Amino acid sequence: MSGFSLLPAAVHAQAATVPRPLIEERRQQDRERALRQQQEPSIDVRGSSATEKGPARLPHDETPCFVIDRLLLQGESSARFDWILSHAAGVDHDDSPIGRCLGTTGIGTLVARLQAALVEGGYPTTRVLAGPQALSTGTLTLTLLPGRIKAVRPDDGATASTWLRNAIPVTPGDLLELRAIEQGLENLKRLPTADADIQIAPSIGADAGPGDSDLVVRYRRGFPLRATLSLDDSGTRATGRTQTGATVAWDGPLGLNDLAYVSLNHDAFNHDDRGTGGHTLHYSIPFGYGLLGVTASRSRYHQTVAGGDVDYVYAGSSSNAEVRWSQLLHRDRSRKTTAALRAFRRASVSEITDVTTLNAQSRVVGGWEASLNQREFLGDATLDGTLAYRRGTGAFGGAAASEEAFGEGTSRFRLWTAEATLNLPLRWAGQKLRYTALWRAQWNRTPLLPQDQFAIGGRYTVRGFDGETSLLGDRGGLVRNDVGLALGESGAELYVGIDYGQVSGVAAEHLLGHHLVGGAVGLRGVIRGLNYDFFVGAPIRRPEGYRTARTTVGLNLNYSF
Repeated sequence: MSGFSLLPAAVHAQAATVPRPLIEERRQQDRERALRQQQEPSIDVRGSSATEKGPARLPHDETPCFVIDRLLLQGESSARFDWILSHAAGVDHDDSPIGRCLGTTGIGTLVARLQAALVEGGYPTTRVLAGPQALSTGTLTLTLLPGRIKAVRPDDGATASTWLRNAIPVTPGDLLELRAIEQGLENLKRLPTADADIQIAPSIGADAGPGDSDLVVRYRRGFPLRATLSLDDSGTRATGRTQTGATVAWDGPLGLNDLAYVSLNHDAFNHDDRGTGGHTLHYSIPFGYGLLGVTASRSRYHQTVAGGDVDYVYAGSSSNAEVRWSQLLHRDRSRKTTAALRAFRRASVSEITDVTTLNAQSRVVGGWEASLNQREFLGDATLDGTLAYRRGTGAFGGAAASEEAFGEGTSRFRLWTAEATLNLPLRWAGQKLRYTALWRAQWNRTPLLPQDQFAIGGRYTVRGFDGETSLLGDRGGLVRNDVGLALGESGAELYVGIDYGQVSGVAAEHLLGHHLVGGAVGLRGVIRGLNYDFFVGAPIRRPEGYRTARTTVGLNLNYSF
């Protein structure tokens, strides 16, 4: 059922703009996504390259020398490090020691190559040694001395303390690996008011052995409470375009590198006849290579429309809850691979009332989503890609949708989503430029409810459109492109954006069209804690009869203290 199909004709005649549950629900979802990007920033810690140029080439005319026919790596954990022997032939793999006559200098060069490979691979305290041996056999035996962690301890000059065990994914006796240290630093620095540094120091333990080191952690944190006030015009005409928000975040409430925040939002002018409001609660905590997060939100809207004899009230509410676990699967100097699993519940209620309820509709959808994220560091550029499979299961009180009787949607949906972002710094004629691109798409495996369909048209999808109406389809995709120019050292950036979106599928067959193209020109930056984004957009291409403003002006302000 449509949810408003019983609305009397008199009300239709007098209400030029009425709140639509789908528009209001998507607006809240977009605001929540923007809030989470602001309050849960991604932190990347990457070690610098060990050497820009590899060790020297092997000498050709050493005397005395011995022909090397075979390399053998021995010692504790040597089987785990057999891969370093593939670096024996040098950076370009054209200077192999096999079949060469090597003396003291050549063997020293070879050991330096393998040592550089260990450092590049993230094992700076593991050593390769060439001890006395009979080389007349043609076998060069190298001994591996693993570098291990003896203890993890705070620095004497640390100005704050935190629980290190859940942040740094190591235990005494583990091999010392830079990737684990980088992960620990990311967990310690995930709180905006915190900073940390980890030094590798010779172990001070009485029973420390060769290759043992201590991780010395210097942790600093400011006042743990943060507040953010926001103002924007992302609302709708029906329930209030100007929106305000207030967020209070607590960094480390349990001293476990955890994060908690609560956010409230409301229409700015508090009109009696229309309005919106909502809140979001979040808590997350790291566990080594994993991160557990819990988020819950609720929003509501209402508008009173004068009828012939009585006033009609359009009202609705929606709530979302999720539990998410993400796990780092792999990381090296150039990339990170992360898997995530989340369980979610989404509920909404919409109704029209005068003296009694004329029409009401409620939905409850529960399910799960599994995703895989790949982040690539390409020089100064960063490429991020996520592929996800989402499925409704009827869990958490999920109920069958009325559309299922007509094959027009189901609460037990199945769909794939994908997203990729590129951030590329550039320089041109001495000017700092930045190109950013976003690609997003979804493919359905079942008919979808409107809340799960792909929507385009608005500041969070295809800019240049006012967001009062959208094109929806079971499948769709969009591309957003920005080119920004830094204005000196002012912290401001002038940008131009062009976006394209399309929808398809059975649900989109009777739309006015399937494509939107829009553009925007704006100025964004930060001044003393005030983040601002002001833009002017306009449609470039739209279907005939698609209603939207000729130009759209947008404003986002966030002041943090």
